[in-house]
Amino acid sequence: MKKGLVIVESPTKVRTLKRYLGGDYEVMASVGHVKDLPPKRLGVDKSKDFKPEYVVIRGKGKVLKQLKTAASKVQDVYLAPDPDREGEAIAWHIAEELKKGKARNGRRYHRVLFHELTRRAILEALKSPTSLNKNRFESQQARRILDRLVGYELSPLLWEKVRQGLSAGRVQSVAVRLVCDREREIQQFVPEEYWSITAKLRAQQPPLFEAKVIKGNGKKLHIENQEQADEIVKVLEDAAFKVRNVKRVERKKNPPPPFITSTLQQAAARQLGFSAKKTMMLAQRLYEGIELGKEGPVGLITYMRTDSVRLSDEAIKQARGFINELFGKAYLPSRPRRYKKGKLTQDAHEAIRPTSAKRTPEDMAAYLEPALLKLYALIWKRFVACQMAPARYDQTTVDIEAANYTLRAAGSVLKFEGFLKVYGKEVQVEGEDKLIPPLESGQALDLAGLEPKQHFTQPPPRYSEASLIKALEEKGIGRPSTYAAILSTIQDKNYVKLQNRRFSPTELGFVVTDLLTSHFPEILDAAFTAEMEQGLDKVEEGAVSWVDLLKCFYGTFSKRLEEAKEKMESVKAKGVATNVKCDKCGAEMVIRYGRTGEFLACSAYPNCKNTKNFRRALDGSIEVIEESEKVTDFHCPKCGAPMVKKRGRYGEFLACPAYPECKSTMPIPTGVKCPKKGCTGDIVQKSSRRGKVFFGCSRYPECDYAVWDKPVPVSCPACGADFMFERQTDKGGGIIYCGNKSCGYKSGAQDLKKGKGPYREIVKSHS
Repeated sequence: MKKGLVIVESPTKVRTLKRYLGGDYEVMASVGHVKDLPPKRLGVDKSKDFKPEYVVIRGKGKVLKQLKTAASKVQDVYLAPDPDREGEAIAWHIAEELKKGKARNGRRYHRVLFHELTRRAILEALKSPTSLNKNRFESQQARRILDRLVGYELSPLLWEKVRQGLSAGRVQSVAVRLVCDREREIQQFVPEEYWSITAKLRAQQPPLFEAKVIKGNGKKLHIENQEQADEIVKVLEDAAFKVRNVKRVERKKNPPPPFITSTLQQAAARQLGFSAKKTMMLAQRLYEGIELGKEGPVGLITYMRTDSVRLSDEAIKQARGFINELFGKAYLPSRPRRYKKGKLTQDAHEAIRPTSAKRTPEDMAAYLEPALLKLYALIWKRFVACQMAPARYDQTTVDIEAANYTLRAAGSVLKFEGFLKVYGKEVQVEGEDKLIPPLESGQALDLAGLEPKQHFTQPPPRYSEASLIKALEEKGIGRPSTYAAILSTIQDKNYVKLQNRRFSPTELGFVVTDLLTSHFPEILDAAFTAEMEQGLDKVEEGAVSWVDLLKCFYGTFSKRLEEAKEKMESVKAKGVATNVKCDKCGAEMVIRYGRTGEFLACSAYPNCKNTKNFRRALDGSIEVIEESEKVTDFHCPKCGAPMVKKRGRYGEFLACPAYPECKSTMPIPTGVKCPKKGCTGDIVQKSSRRGKVFFGCSRYPECDYAVWDKPVPVSCPACGADFMFERQTDKGGGIIYCGNKSCGYKSGAQDLKKGKGPYREIVKSHS
């Protein structure tokens, strides 16, 4: 007989656990949540202390039936979803459903927390299980209800006042506000001119070195314009340069702490170009288990949703032994390194680390695909480095006198690599790699040249994924498990866009943020949102009732909601006012929102139907985009004139140039015939209800052929297929690939555009 049933949420975990547990336990997966609030109604009874109505998620009935059957055959059920609030909610709902099954009397339910999926950790967790944590479940329940109240009661207001399909979220709206506030700082920024002066100096021994002017008459110098710079240069050209003092010190640079969720996402964004969502998807796979040849599935990292830099004694001992064995005692500090936790740290889990330091990235290269290997190497290096000796630099700072000015030169030379032996050169030290010749106090120097440079102060940078996650963490907004979802949601809802790895708000983002800030100041306040997060933490600790927390929030929220229904301005009806005049009737143009984004429309509509595309200048002003009509090779089906490409509120289309005499329009053909047998239609560009571009048959609804990737009239050089598909990649590039699954041919889309290889002859027709 089986010792018990172990239930996890992921099929990958099932394979990993079965390897270590053999046939002693039955292992099954719930495949995520089995119950949730109903998808099409509020599902929360506000009159009965916010009692939630949970329903079995569609499609999970079969899974629950299988779990109940398996549970009826054992005495002990071990609930082992992820060791966080979300996992606790999954475990709680599974237990509720199983208790309704047969032979439920006497069955024992245990909560098992797997912080890493290794043999030792799995067996130890099963030997000492805990009970379901009601406080943790109620904390997650309170978060879910909070988000449901805001989403289901605030979103319809936005549908009425702005546009259908919008959503508001308790945390996502604050993230959008951060992006909007930063953009307005940039728009209002006025650059100020300043100058720097660098002297190139020669001592008795090489090399030539540089020193910057930092003081005048003993005071910090700020050079405001060229006139001041020219005056200083004139004085220095005739001055005698002499070393005033030389300061030589050994400087230490300690390694950074091991990764937590936010710092892993930040490092992966900066160093690997990964989005937060991609980072967490890859980390989940590393945690749940990777096939390592004969070893089978092995969990390579510890649990990846954590805000703690704590490491277990066993992990530290393992790392120190590995460092000593591989690099020697010189690279090992005398005592293990312990890192301090932050004020808001829950400290429920260890830091993110490899489950074994001995599994080096080089050893794992044969088993991991490139993206997984890059992330694993990042985690492995950070963990090993955090227990290594500091890097040591010989740093030299030289102050130089010339007339009544002080110049300074700084140079640092790496003396001992320490943790940089593993971690690399991500850590920079002032003056690093700049060599300064041997100098002594009072030594005369020769001037080899002066270089004045003009500079301008720069506005604060737009948020990157890394810096926005850092800002959310510092302000206490969200938790490790929510950062990736927040960043993904605000982009999916078209409130912000990510260009060149930087976030900027859309017009829709600005409008929604302004409306919500005006009528719901608490919801859009970062401090208030942080207090709510702390309140959820207190619910988990058992210090606060989840019902009291919701009552405190909803009392103010409901009043604001009723006021907003009456007083919030309707952008849908009036549009957003601008100072742009209609070039057809002279009326003011307003910003409106279509399925494919924002556009300018005449306020005199329907009498004037003029529309324009626009963009925001750096100062926030509106610039109208005057698009020239591009003549195509397609002819009007009514009058035969060559049709022109235009852009409307729903995207690009072809129109007859004889408008308004001929009002013929048509979607843009791709040049590819519909591949469905017996169909004579063409594949054309279309737009979904939400404005997303797709490609479908021109004979719809007779033919329902549709694809997301763009068909291109290029025959496959491998199998001869009549056409291929083009897909854009995350990094802005693209690939073209054969749609024939048995072929699998693919190549860079840039080859198509540049006319390389087999595509040279068809480039012109495709473009």
